[in-house]
Amino acid sequence: MLTPETALAKRDFMLREGYVLVENVLSQAFLEELRAETERLIASHVESPELRFQGQHIYVKAAENALIDSLLTWKPAYEALADLGFEDFTSHGSTIILTKEAGGPPLYWHQDHMEWNDPLSLAPWPLKIALNYYLSDTSPENGCLKVIPGSHLKRFPLHDRLVPAHEQGARFIDEDHPTMFSDDPDQVYVPVKAGDLVLLDGRILHAADRNRTDVRRTLVLAWHSRPRNTIPDFWQGEIPEEIARRDPQAKYEASRIPGAYLRS
Repeated sequence: MLTPETALAKRDFMLREGYVLVENVLSQAFLEELRAETERLIASHVESPELRFQGQHIYVKAAENALIDSLLTWKPAYEALADLGFEDFTSHGSTIILTKEAGGPPLYWHQDHMEWNDPLSLAPWPLKIALNYYLSDTSPENGCLKVIPGSHLKRFPLHDRLVPAHEQGARFIDEDHPTMFSDDPDQVYVPVKAGDLVLLDGRILHAADRNRTDVRRTLVLAWHSRPRNTIPDFWQGEIPEEIARRDPQAKYEASRIPGAYLRS
């Protein structure tokens, strides 16, 4: 459980930077169970070549796997969310096992938000959060997460040079692409310990370097969303005008490409 002071500091960091680390969320016993189960699933999985930059990429529904169901109801994680003021975020009911294989290639720069035509994209609070449960220690050497802090709310030069994420283009690029796998002057590495949890705003730019070790590193990602058309109870700041006058019944075409609602 986070102290009130720590929780407030971490929430402020998440709102400002677009990510935050919560240490030691998984117990050692549960961590070992998750390691064994993910290794079992990986052993029988054949990955599509187009997902080579994402490593093993295995969808697992809670309704079909008791251990994943336990992860999506893991009390310490949801206590941490509540401490941060994110208690209204709920699971999508599934996870993705993600690996960086031994010697595996880097992951390209991208962000995962798919609703850039919706004025809600301006929200100064998170809309969708990835809960990243790490089953391995990570470092720049084995391809830890790297992010562009603040890129969930502000346009950076990198935004306008990217190939659209995943199936819309990035999965099919060459590994020598000069932008998608580049080091960026604004990037920050986020090394963690096994058992840690990283919360990631779905709008933030992130990537990972090549795994230069001979050991796989693994995490389990679980997407969570908060109720649409509502403002978080903790929010005391200004509400963007576009959100205040947004029609809650309006429909917006999905888009992975940041437009007018990501400002410089």
